[in-house]
Amino acid sequence: MVISSEANVKKCPHCGSKDLKYDKVTNELVCQNCGYVIESDSIDYGREWRAFEEEKGGEEKGRMGLPLSYTKYDKGTSTVIGKASESIKLSNSNRRTFYKLRKWQPRISTAFERNLKFALTELRHVSNQFHVSNIIQEEAAKMYREAINRRLVRGRSMDSVVAGALYAAARKNRKPITLDEISEAFGIEKKEIGKAYRLLCRELGIKILPTSPKDYVYKFAAVLNVSNKTINDAIKLLDEAEKKGLISGKGPMGIAAAVLYIATLINREKKTQRDAAKAAGITEVTIRNRYKELYTALNLKERYKIEE
Repeated sequence: MVISSEANVKKCPHCGSKDLKYDKVTNELVCQNCGYVIESDSIDYGREWRAFEEEKGGEEKGRMGLPLSYTKYDKGTSTVIGKASESIKLSNSNRRTFYKLRKWQPRISTAFERNLKFALTELRHVSNQFHVSNIIQEEAAKMYREAINRRLVRGRSMDSVVAGALYAAARKNRKPITLDEISEAFGIEKKEIGKAYRLLCRELGIKILPTSPKDYVYKFAAVLNVSNKTINDAIKLLDEAEKKGLISGKGPMGIAAAVLYIATLINREKKTQRDAAKAAGITEVTIRNRYKELYTALNLKERYKIEE
């Protein structure tokens, strides 16, 4: 941060004038008499002052520290009592007081804070496993806070509500995470997470659009380790199927796995229906049914010489 040291400089070293002015735009201390630049790019070791509208008291505004975060139980605003500095002379009684305060600070907390500590720690841990962005983590943490304030966690396990919030935030931001994956990460039954997810959406008024098969194509392609041409062909097939109304009413994961399997056949990549089903976490029967529907509707036999 840049400031003026106008308080230290009393006069211009060039002409001796005391008419000095600090320019906030150029971050320079300038002599108004001769135009000599006395100082520039000075460092401020204090607070970061930001004045946007000086005429409205903007000079009084200031901020410091990291931004608030819902993923921390205290939003990152709490302080920790540190050790008494050796350079500061304190009586023995005051030193004992500081020691007791430091000792008891982490122990004194409400049930609400303890719940948030454990829940948000688990949320960050699982989010890192899925490489979830900070936006999704923040949204999931905010959902969980609202759930606690509305007493929605009572009678339910903490992990199930955290898992439901993470799943809701991921779907809202079109992050392809399945219930099976979240169930495995949290060690909770998929049915229990689904109940918590529906509860949060209903009580908190969260509106989530149905997932698109395109959200899963890239994910399944990474698991199958196919080429970029195969991925592009799968997206084109998916667009064709969508125009013909073949996607509506079908599970997005089944459609995504089926078009990806067809694209591997087009590009002569040796992938089986079992491989595609395993990558998508669905059954081979689902892949086979979606494949037969697309095979006929998209005329794959004549276009790509693919046998049924």
